[in-house]
Order: sequence, then C-alpha cells, then structure tokens
Amino acid sequence: MARRRRRKSGNSAGPIIAAVLLGVLSLVILGGFIYLKVKAGSNPELDKASLCPVDGPKEITAVLLDVTDPISQATALDLRNEFQAIVSAVPVGGLVQVYTLTETEGELNRTFSGCNPGSGENVDEWTSNPRIAQKRWEEGFQKPLDEIAKRLDEGAAGQQSPIMAGIQKINLEVFGAPQHRAIPKQLVVASDMIEHTAAFSMYRDGAQYDRFEESPARDRFRTALDGTAVRILDFQRPGLDFDAEQLADFWKNWVGNNRGAAYRFTRLEGIR
Repeated sequence: MARRRRRKSGNSAGPIIAAVLLGVLSLVILGGFIYLKVKAGSNPELDKASLCPVDGPKEITAVLLDVTDPISQATALDLRNEFQAIVSAVPVGGLVQVYTLTETEGELNRTFSGCNPGSGENVDEWTSNPRIAQKRWEEGFQKPLDEIAKRLDEGAAGQQSPIMAGIQKINLEVFGAPQHRAIPKQLVVASDMIEHTAAFSMYRDGAQYDRFEESPARDRFRTALDGTAVRILDFQRPGLDFDAEQLADFWKNWVGNNRGAAYRFTRLEGIR
C-alpha cells in the first residue's frame, strides 16, 4: 500500500512580515515628512527688503545716536562695544532701527532698519541652505551695523540737542505703529543727555526736574512709553553745573512720568 504524502502547507508568514515591514516603512516616511514640515515651519518666510518675518518682527530695538556734538576716542570705543553687544543680543526675527539725532526738533536720520534673519548656525541644513543664510545675515544685517559702529565718533557741534523730541518721534512712528504695539520694545539712547532747546535747556536750567515741569517742554515732548524699556548710554561732558547722578535722576523721572517699563543709565568711559 502506497504511503500517503503529506501536503506541504503554504508559508503564510512571508506575506505578514512583508506587510509589517511595509507599514513600518510608511510610518518612517510619514514621520520624516512631518519632521521636515515642522522644521521648515520653524524657518519663517522673510521679507526680502527688511529681512523680517512676513508676519512682522518679534521685537524692536531702536537706537538713537546723538551726533550733535563730537565725543572722545575712549567714549567712542566704549560706545562701539556697547552697541555691538546690544546688536548681538537681538534675537532672530528681532528688528533693529538706528537713528541719528539732528539739531532740528523731531527730525531724525534713519541709518539702518532691518531684522536679524539668523545666521547659518540658526537654520536646519535639511530644510534651508546654511551658506545662503550666512551670506544673507552678513550682508543684510551684520556688516551694515558694523559700519555704523565704526563711525560712532563722527559728530559735529549743533545749535540744539532736542533729545526728548527725538525719543517722541521714535515712539510715535515706530513703537506706536499698530503692528508693533503688542511686541517687546527697547529704546537705547546714546548721548550726553543734555537737553538743549528753546523750551528747556539744561545749560540754562540745570538738571532740576521741577524746573522742567514748569517749562513748555513738559507738554510739548511728553510721550507714552508704555511697555518700552529705556537704556541710556551717557557721554560725559566737563564743566557742567550738575553731576552724572543728578542727570541720571532727571531722566529716570522723565522716563517714569512717561510710563516707561524699565530704565537703565550707563555712564560711558572717557570725557570731552
């Protein structure tokens, strides 16, 4: 009697394993796609002219440079170091605007306006080109600000130093713009901080705040600095009837009465 042959059972494990591997591969591809999309979203689209995110800057730092009088080389070097430190602290997406004061009330020269677009170190090589990002950062942001830093000792004597009017102008045109009201704001004023206009002059009235309160300048130059951090980099001048502490107190009162959020006074080295 012939022996019955056993029927070979089909290998059903192969298709299952293949299906599992295909599913895992699909999840890996999907995960990679989601990762790249998220990373791409972390590099916002930038405006080509300002290098700011198209939905607006994340914060603003405005710098007002008083060039109505020359400063010493030591003061210029100290100011250059402070200026570069301030610029280096601006985050990616932060806007920097640099203005120079003129002797005409409310008339400023804007020498730079642009956002920190991030250097090559700030982008992901999977979603962006670090070389292009580095070039954009250097040419559009860092080099122009370096050039300004090199010229900080250039100044010419003016008939007036309308510092309050300059601050008011920046506050109204920049900080007060509807698209900027809800973001952090910092104002840096580099000056001898000697207000000198027809409405109020420290050369005439000293750094006594009560005299300022009685002058026409109080209402003419008042401005709402709500939410703005104010930092002053003071150039020392010889032969004044008041000292640096009195000057610092005067501007502390002025910033506080105009509702500034914070106040910091730094006396720079050198004197002229």
